[in-house]
Amino acid sequence: MIANRSAPGATVIPVLGYADVAHASDWLCEAFGFTERLRIADHRAQLVFGDGAVIVTELGEHSGPSTVQVRVESADAHHERAAAAGARILNPPTDYPYGERQYSAEDLGGHRWTFSESIADVDPESWGAVMGERLTS
Repeated sequence: MIANRSAPGATVIPVLGYADVAHASDWLCEAFGFTERLRIADHRAQLVFGDGAVIVTELGEHSGPSTVQVRVESADAHHERAAAAGARILNPPTDYPYGERQYSAEDLGGHRWTFSESIADVDPESWGAVMGERLTS
């Protein structure tokens, strides 16, 4: 798996929805000791804790309050496996400008999953994110 500055290094990344991303990010950092890695406008933030990560996003970005994001070696191969096993594919594998190839699926319980393959090392500031160390300066 290649490293991508636009994606957290963790393998499994919960995606949690909140009404106010900035407030939630600040609170999670203060209350639980996370560090904000980067913020994407006012709708998304990546927080890290040790070698783990969580993505904070607006509630409206998906139908439920949370999803799970998993980093994989090959989004295409993983997609084929999931589809063959009967997963409901919500979005096919797609390349994104932040250096990830992702697809989304729903499991038999209705839980949503995004599987993400790093395909390039992209400077997060090139697509509009603000790096954590610059948030306080």
